[in-house]
Amino acid sequence: MTALALAATVLCAVPAAAASGPAPGAKAPARVADRDGRAGAWPVPTGTVTAPDGRTLFTDRHGRVLRLRGLNLGKTDTVTERHLAEMADDGFDLMRLNIQWEKVEPRRGHYDTGYLRYLDRVLSWADRHRVLVLIDWHQDVFGPAFGHNGIPAWATRTDGLPFEPNPDDWFADYFQPAVQAAFTHLYDDPDLRAAQTAVYRKVATALRGHRSLLGYDLFNEPSGPIPGDPANPEDQIAASAALERGRLAGMYRRLITAVRSADPDAWLLVEPTVLVGQGVPTRLPGFHDPRPGAARLGYAPHYYDTAVESGADWDPSNHFIERYEAAIGPYPTAHRLPVLVGEWGPPQATTPGNAELFRRQVTSMDHFATGWALWYDCRAKNGGGYCAYDPNGDPAPGKEPAFTPHAPAVAGLPGTESYAPATRTYALTLTADRTTRHAWTLLTLPGTAFPHGARITVTGAGGPARVVVTEAGGARQARLLLPSARPGSTVRVTATAR
Repeated sequence: MTALALAATVLCAVPAAAASGPAPGAKAPARVADRDGRAGAWPVPTGTVTAPDGRTLFTDRHGRVLRLRGLNLGKTDTVTERHLAEMADDGFDLMRLNIQWEKVEPRRGHYDTGYLRYLDRVLSWADRHRVLVLIDWHQDVFGPAFGHNGIPAWATRTDGLPFEPNPDDWFADYFQPAVQAAFTHLYDDPDLRAAQTAVYRKVATALRGHRSLLGYDLFNEPSGPIPGDPANPEDQIAASAALERGRLAGMYRRLITAVRSADPDAWLLVEPTVLVGQGVPTRLPGFHDPRPGAARLGYAPHYYDTAVESGADWDPSNHFIERYEAAIGPYPTAHRLPVLVGEWGPPQATTPGNAELFRRQVTSMDHFATGWALWYDCRAKNGGGYCAYDPNGDPAPGKEPAFTPHAPAVAGLPGTESYAPATRTYALTLTADRTTRHAWTLLTLPGTAFPHGARITVTGAGGPARVVVTEAGGARQARLLLPSARPGSTVRVTATAR
């Protein structure tokens, strides 16, 4: 190690009690003033930057590049403040909150004020625990009229067509004639269009102003009519393209306008159909954001392997990840949209193939996304049923890569990021830019990786690094300022277990 590297080394052994400041004996760093008076203020997306490789990434008001990690919650369970606290303690900074139209408007024209107050409380807890919230307008197989959730029964029109549920494959229910008719009416009928835009506006009005509100995932896993044979892949691809270019694009335009009429600041994310998971590029057009200033639009695909969803152990020779990355890239690159993967993860990761899939997906998303939300925040033996945790609240077997250290805010352009569990070593590289000297880079150091604290080493910073370490609950975070870093230089940050 060079003398310069030694000068830039700070030891960060954090006791059980909360700690803030440099290691004992080190010179107290000059504090960089954020407008809220805290070093390394809560990173909230306010803009974007396009990296040299074409990726568009979230940035905050300091120009730091943000990389969000989180969990899905709220589809079938009631979210409590404990959920938010535990999520933050485990190093997650994002919750994709699943809500359904049927719960907001159970009867036509009647909004459930109790449910709206509940959503407001959830965001207040998220404000307190500094967890960003992406509101997911969720549906599965349209809604309760078909035994699932999402669109209320009163807004379901089937034209009297048959619905015969498949007990062995719930997703096949999308191909039932009654379900396809219901989607067609939702897209086409003027009164249903008006009701949908009104309920989106109602929720946006109720939740605007929360600092934790990242924005809205406008429609979960969109589907629609499939002329021809729904079991024929060619017919599926043709129908998906027609839907994305036509009816679905029209719906997104209406919903963007509806939310914007109530909230000029929330990020609005569009989803493609699920065929992107089969390596089929989206045919969605670009969208206009009517808000003043720069657009706040994003792209929120899901990342599931169909064979694994059906119970198979992942086979790397199917090239799922390579095909997915090739399919996912062109659309957000062309329209300069940040990518946030709204759902991903195998039902269970105890088998060798699924554990490898999980590990590779975490690495893969670092290549194209600015954030992700794992499905789902629940507890089960061996993490079954998509659960992130085992019954004791520990990371489920095979799903540990979602709980590793990471950098949620980087003052500079992020490069590589890795964690070696065998040696408990985390490494981050960044290319310094004009923000590096003035804004704090944040590291999340969960106790699962560093139960007794971490030793942090910085090289390539051009001089001493300034470090502040904090701990609240079980969440430990290191904040680094590199006041001597030269723009264009490569800085390497390493954290090793004490």
